[in-house]
Amino acid sequence: MEVRVVQSAKEKEDAYFVRRVVFVDEQQVPEEEEIDQYEQDAIHFVAYDEQKPVGAGRLRILDDIGKVERICVLKEYRKRGVGDLLMKKIEEEVTRHSIEELKLNAQTSAETFYTKLGYKVFSGEFFDAGIPHVAMKKQV
Repeated sequence: MEVRVVQSAKEKEDAYFVRRVVFVDEQQVPEEEEIDQYEQDAIHFVAYDEQKPVGAGRLRILDDIGKVERICVLKEYRKRGVGDLLMKKIEEEVTRHSIEELKLNAQTSAETFYTKLGYKVFSGEFFDAGIPHVAMKKQV
């Protein structure tokens, strides 16, 4: 497995492919909500198994905070460490931008995953795209 910071149009399309499969097809998030106005401002990440894109995510720098978004892994690759690798690569990237805090909105079904990575909940439950979430943060 390899996680890359997206550098090419092909890699960005690979990231979008994974996001569409997970969020649009699997979770029924409308595509216009999934692919949004922040795509051009974000740093994108894609995880590969050989040449196959299997995970994706993005990072936006908002003032002095990193906002982790759209973390997803293809169903058949879950529980195989892909999410951990994505998050590690994102944390490596934020240190290059002198960011010391990361925030994310986690689906409640993924809260345990992020807790194991050191994130702490700082909100009550809320809905985004019809899916329950909590806001979490971590000092890096």
